[in-house]
Amino acid sequence: MPRSLETLLGRPRAQILALLSEPASTTELAHRLNVSPPAVSQHLSVLAAAHLVDRTRHGRHVHYRQSPLGAALHTAQNDPPPHP
Repeated sequence: MPRSLETLLGRPRAQILALLSEPASTTELAHRLNVSPPAVSQHLSVLAAAHLVDRTRHGRHVHYRQSPLGAALHTAQNDPPPHP
């Protein structure tokens, strides 16, 4: 994971944003990151407020994924810098 994204968002939020290239629930993310669902929920709330993730309800479940802005930020961090 690029360090600049970690510096901007903090490591936990940068990890969550990276994992959300595919939709996932709070519980799924908590399991993958080995942290509590409330901790993930708090980070998701911040990412959503910054318009970096989108929420979609599927019945009783809410799935999150990178928003177009979040995807652009994540992709930009993974692209090599242009050569002058």
